[in-house]
Amino acid sequence: MKILYVASGIPVPGTLGGSIHTLEVARGLARRGHGVDVIACSRSSTFEIASLARPVSSRFGDVRLHHIDIPKTLSLLTIPLIMRLARALRPDIIMERYYNFAGAGILAARRFGIPSILEVNALIIDPPVVLKRRLDDTLGAPLRRWATAQCRMADRIVTPLHTTVPSDIPRTHIVELPWGANVEHFRVDRPVISPTQPIVVFLGSFRAWHGVLDAVRAGGILVEQGRVCRFLFIGDGPQRTAAERLASRWREQFTFTGAVPYDNVPALLAQASVAVAPFDTAAHPALRAAGFFWSPLKVFEYMAAALPVVTINIPPLNQIVRHGIEGLLYPEGDTGALAAAIAYLLDHPDEARAMGERGRERVTTHFSWARHCEELERVMREITSAQGCEKEG
Repeated sequence: MKILYVASGIPVPGTLGGSIHTLEVARGLARRGHGVDVIACSRSSTFEIASLARPVSSRFGDVRLHHIDIPKTLSLLTIPLIMRLARALRPDIIMERYYNFAGAGILAARRFGIPSILEVNALIIDPPVVLKRRLDDTLGAPLRRWATAQCRMADRIVTPLHTTVPSDIPRTHIVELPWGANVEHFRVDRPVISPTQPIVVFLGSFRAWHGVLDAVRAGGILVEQGRVCRFLFIGDGPQRTAAERLASRWREQFTFTGAVPYDNVPALLAQASVAVAPFDTAAHPALRAAGFFWSPLKVFEYMAAALPVVTINIPPLNQIVRHGIEGLLYPEGDTGALAAAIAYLLDHPDEARAMGERGRERVTTHFSWARHCEELERVMREITSAQGCEKEG
C-alpha cells in the first residue's frame, strides 16, 4: 500500500513529541511493507518561500520525506503543492495529522477520490475559555466549521479518546487508538547505579500542563529531607527558566539537559531509577473540557525503559500505570504525595525494579508503536477495501 502522511508544520526528524510520533508511525508502517511518503518541515518556525513551489525531498531510512518549510499557521498555503504531490505520488490512502490551519491532505484525498484518515492528537474544537475560540466565535466560527468539515470529509478519525471529536460526528466514524513507544529503541542495558546516588527523571515538554514545576518542588522536598539523590530533567519549553530558577537552591542535585536528540534519550533514561509524569490538567482548558485525551509518550517511553512511573491518579493514566504494579499514583497537584511516592520507590529498590520490568512487559504488549501501526494498517485496509467495493459496484 502507498501511504501519504501529511504532518504540516511538524519538524521531522525532531525532538518534539509530534516529531517523534510522526516518524515512529511512518517507520512502523514502512516496516510492515508499505511505501510511506511524509510531508513535514525540516525545523520549526521556518519560512522558505521556495518550499511553496517545490518541497525538498530525501530518503530517511525506509521513509521518503518531503519538507515544506513554512510556519505551521500558514499550512493551508500548501494546498496547491500537496495537490500536485498527491497527483504525482498516487497514494492508496492519505493520512493527515489534524491542525486548525491545516487540512490540505484531506482536501487532496477528497479531490482525487482517495481514502483518508484524520489523525487527531488534541481537542478539535477549543472550549469557550480559550482566546482562539473566542476570536473564532466573534468572526462567525470559521475555524469550527473548517474543523468539522475535515472530520466529515475523512473516512476515519484516529484518536486516543473520542471526546476530542465534535459530538455531531458519528462515533462509528472514530477509532480510539493509543499512541505508543518504540520498545526496541528503549531496550538498553541498564548500567550499575550506586544505591547512594539514585536518579529521578522527568522527560518532556516544559509546558505548564506537564507539571515540571511540581516535579522540581517534589525534588526539593526530598533534598530538604536530607535524601542523597539526583534529579534529571530532559527537554525544553516555556517553563524551563522558571524550573531552573526554582531548583537553583539545590543546584548540585538538579541537572537540566535542554532538548535532546531522540536517539540519545534511551541512554539518559537508562541512568535513572524512577520516572515522574506529574501532569497538571488545571493548566490546560482543553483537558478539563474533554478529559485527559493525551496518550502520553513520556509514560510509554518510561515503561519501555523499564522504569517505575509516578503519575497522577486520573483516567486513562491510572489504566496505563496501575498503582503498585507498574508504578505509583498520587492525587493531582499534591506535591507532598508526589515526593512521598518517589521516596517509597527509592527506599524499596527491588520493588521499584520489579514494577519497571512489569511496565516494560505491559507497554510491549499493549502500547508499542508496532501495535499501534498494526491496528492502523487494519483500519487502512478496511477503508481502502470498502472504497474498492464501492467503485466495483
